[in-house]
Amino acid sequence: MKNCPYAKKCSGCQLQNLSYKEQLSMKQVKLIKLLGKFCHVDEIIGMDEPYYYRNKIQSAFTFKNGRLQSGLYQSATYKIVPVESCFLEAKGTDEILKTVRQLCPSFKIKAYDLNTGSGFLRHVLIRKGFLSGEIMVVFVTAKGDFKSKRSFINELLRRHPEITTVVWNVNPTSTPLMLGEYSEVLYGNGYITDTLCGLNFRISPRSFYQVNPIQTEKLYTLAKEFASLTGKETVIDAYSGTGTIGMTLAEGAKEVIGVEINSDAVKDAKENAKLNGIKNIKFYNEDAGNFMCEMASKGISADVVVTDPPRAGCSMQFLRSLIALSPKRIVYISCNPETLARDLATLTKNGYKVKKIQGVDMFPHTSHVESVVCLTRRLDNELRERVN
Repeated sequence: MKNCPYAKKCSGCQLQNLSYKEQLSMKQVKLIKLLGKFCHVDEIIGMDEPYYYRNKIQSAFTFKNGRLQSGLYQSATYKIVPVESCFLEAKGTDEILKTVRQLCPSFKIKAYDLNTGSGFLRHVLIRKGFLSGEIMVVFVTAKGDFKSKRSFINELLRRHPEITTVVWNVNPTSTPLMLGEYSEVLYGNGYITDTLCGLNFRISPRSFYQVNPIQTEKLYTLAKEFASLTGKETVIDAYSGTGTIGMTLAEGAKEVIGVEINSDAVKDAKENAKLNGIKNIKFYNEDAGNFMCEMASKGISADVVVTDPPRAGCSMQFLRSLIALSPKRIVYISCNPETLARDLATLTKNGYKVKKIQGVDMFPHTSHVESVVCLTRRLDNELRERVN
């Protein structure tokens, strides 16, 4: 067990005081307490090496104690905790950040001050392909001219030739960790690629891509197993994002329909499908609930629906549309067992039975826990209760 010197100040790793075995046990108990009434909960799948798993790093910059520092926002605050090295972030990224801190003063680049609105550099986003080894560095700044940017980037690349692309993004808002609309590629293609479940994915600064690729492969393998595909099924991938789950299912399905309300994610998904030569998948830039309601009203059915909603879970409108569509199987991927329990209660009252529940530890040392659930339609589905 590694002892993190920033644990108390950062508060990002809420379970740092427990051994990893104790963390898994605690998460398993939580899943059983919340979900055990629906079905047996299989033993949570942990990591062999639960460190340095994050492929996405966002480091905020500040001027403190007479020098430029970078680190993480303290949980639920805008207070920056200076961090030299994090046990969760991909190896090598801390050295890149160290170089940025060293270079900024000589190029007269000042950290942005959220309170006064002065300064320039807000934060640095780094994304690393674990299998490809490709590295993207995104400089997120306030409005203004990025002076001597060519010289700055050339020196950064000289010290870190492993960097494959550099992007400059401008965030003019008062919200700290976000990307603005304007981006300029300063070096490389403006994206990296990585491999997940045997498929290649193009990852841009805005792309949604699971931060723990090792556990993501386990998660998606379970989803594929729970979908029980024979090659004859029509599958809907609701909340499809950049299409990662849908594309892992495409090989075993007749067709996959991805539905996502974020237009940037849909654009990435279509590019990823082309990149992998997957022709039996289509993506629609629509609200998943409305899309399924329209399918049901037209008498169009789906055999399997896979849903991976945000922490708030599925809306009641989405659940109504899911019940109306009445697929044979539902694979529910959840990052919040509380909202999952709420949604399973609704689905089990309306014609579905929970067959399998499996926890996956996607974020070791934090209180978060992911789970995958398989539901099947009961034979007495026509007797299901009306959703209020």
